[in-house]
Amino acid sequence: MSRIMLPILSRAPFTAGLTRAAPTLPACWRSTTRSSMGLSPAAPISADNWHGTTIISVRKDNQVVVAGDGQVTVGGAVVMKPNAIKVRRLGKDVIAGFAGSTADAITLFERLEGRIEAFPGQLLRACVELAKAWRTDKYLRKLDALLIVSDAEVSLMITGTGDVLEPADGVVAIGSGGSYALAAARALVDTELTAEEIARKSMGIAADMCVYTNHNLVVECIDMDQVDNEQNEQSKK
Repeated sequence: MSRIMLPILSRAPFTAGLTRAAPTLPACWRSTTRSSMGLSPAAPISADNWHGTTIISVRKDNQVVVAGDGQVTVGGAVVMKPNAIKVRRLGKDVIAGFAGSTADAITLFERLEGRIEAFPGQLLRACVELAKAWRTDKYLRKLDALLIVSDAEVSLMITGTGDVLEPADGVVAIGSGGSYALAAARALVDTELTAEEIARKSMGIAADMCVYTNHNLVVECIDMDQVDNEQNEQSKK
């Protein structure tokens, strides 16, 4: 009897026929990128590009108010201090607030105080002189902060690029939540609310929307009628 030899089958699982290649996108899709569409690459969103706080100044009727929150954020993620004081008086009749580096802002405050003493009653000129030094001085130009300065006559924002800006409507805001506070204040300025009430409500809205702003407010006010009365008394003497 002759033997019949049967083929030996492999014990490997039968998967060769089930293997599928990864799907590929159509050529028109693969080539559609930001560069091919004529767009520049999207810039990364970083908290380092913003000054993590909110400062606002509101001027209405016979009152000028500067308000700021107290949150200090380190590294864009850690709240190190919730009750920092970022609004202070410079002399008797000038209020200033800052957003940015605390040490840099204190240095600028000291320089501004010197300018105010050199030009008493001329806040605009004092701020222009500070902006000129801030822009041209080799040491000062490295300071990273924004300032809002107000007195009974004018409200100003000072930047490190040499800008001294006076708002047309008496409302100005800076910091990471400045846009929210500014929009809220402009919406409320035509109501019956006082300048202080507008500033507090606007800061509350900014604190609800901006993670770098809290509800611990420092508010300083100037009563323009009181300042006028004091100046009249001094002139009589």
